[in-house]
Amino acid sequence: MEAGNAGHPVEFCEVMSGTLYGIGLGPGDPELMTLKAHRLISSAKVIAYPAPDTGESFARSIAADTIPQHAREIPIVVPMRVDRFPAQEIYDKAAEEITKVLETGENVVVLCEGDPFFFGSFMYLFDRLSGRFPCEVVPGVTSLTACAAQLMRPLTSRNDVLTVIPGPLPDVDIRAKIEEAQAVAIMKVGRHLPRLKALLDDMNLLDRAGYVERASLPEQKVYRLQDLDTDKAPYFSMILIYKGDEAWTLPPSFSS
Repeated sequence: MEAGNAGHPVEFCEVMSGTLYGIGLGPGDPELMTLKAHRLISSAKVIAYPAPDTGESFARSIAADTIPQHAREIPIVVPMRVDRFPAQEIYDKAAEEITKVLETGENVVVLCEGDPFFFGSFMYLFDRLSGRFPCEVVPGVTSLTACAAQLMRPLTSRNDVLTVIPGPLPDVDIRAKIEEAQAVAIMKVGRHLPRLKALLDDMNLLDRAGYVERASLPEQKVYRLQDLDTDKAPYFSMILIYKGDEAWTLPPSFSS
């Protein structure tokens, strides 16, 4: 309380605002969610999550058993297309809907597979809302570390340089980045698998490359890349390569 111009007391009313939570869910196995993620989801009254225009939301499926029965759900439907991703207008609309909730003082928990700030969809909402509302980011187990665990080979060590490469990049760019690194993760393999296999074969790296798809899920597959007898891969697939000084090799075979 403070005195006004005429000596009368002036009362300031604090504007209520909810908190925006970006929750990393991990790569898919619900048991890889953190305790903090589980606590925030299980007590949430409003939950938002990315969803495809066909089929179920992968993020929601990870947390399905944790979501309260009467929680309000806000699906953020993002068309799964090769071009124009992310769809900016969709995140604009989602941010507007979430804003209306936060302005009432209610918190909003946003689910994000993997980690929110490692290729996570939550970053697009964070960019639109974090300057206006309190925001907390809860990190999650990334697909990068989950795939390394399933390959049973360390990612990197000491002064080795780890480079993360999106699979859709042109061959010339991927080659240059691989040549400069000692450890490499190629993400978003999907339809680019045949091209990437041919490139790594040309670079004499097939025997150092491991392949994992849908890490930690029941349908997970793990292979030495040179043993992978298919030209098809899902979006959630990754190639890990180690070419540093350590004597790390891949196991001779995997049970997938």
